[in-house]
Amino acid sequence: MKSADFGAYIRAKREEKGIPQRIVAHRLNIDTSTLSKIELGERQVTIEMIKGFSEILETDFKELQVKFISEKIVNDYSNQPFFSEAIENVISKIKQ
Repeated sequence: MKSADFGAYIRAKREEKGIPQRIVAHRLNIDTSTLSKIELGERQVTIEMIKGFSEILETDFKELQVKFISEKIVNDYSNQPFFSEAIENVISKIKQ
């Protein structure tokens, strides 16, 4: 997901906590340049990184995962002509 919004959110949380990029990158086992690109929305975040980000940044895992998944769906599919109907279909299937 190339999401400047999600990356900016991660950066804001990291800066709010006063944690240097190198510390976050080390704990996620990625390099600092990769983290920088994530924060700028130039690099994809993986779903596997979400748990690590939530622990490092002391952020609610559920909140972070919902934000990530929501933005990924919108960024990847919202330009499709039947997006709303597809989302309604997914919600219907989940509720069954």
